[in-house]
Amino acid sequence: MKTLISCEFNLDTACVELMYTDGSMISIDCTAVENEIADNLYQRSELDYLVYNDPRAYADLILNGDAETYLKSVTEYISLD
Repeated sequence: MKTLISCEFNLDTACVELMYTDGSMISIDCTAVENEIADNLYQRSELDYLVYNDPRAYADLILNGDAETYLKSVTEYISLD
């Protein structure tokens, strides 16, 4: 079984990079993720917060969770119209 040994956001590539004990590596393209699942600025902001402050939680959400449901539950968009 492989164990996660590091999880960091790489500012140069805009990717969250996970490295495992067996030498394998996963790179999550954060820009592509935002373009695919974030519908508004509030959702993009939430994803950015996770990337910079808790990249492990971000990776877990993208790889194992339902990111769209999460974003809908933590962001509230109220139109001013």
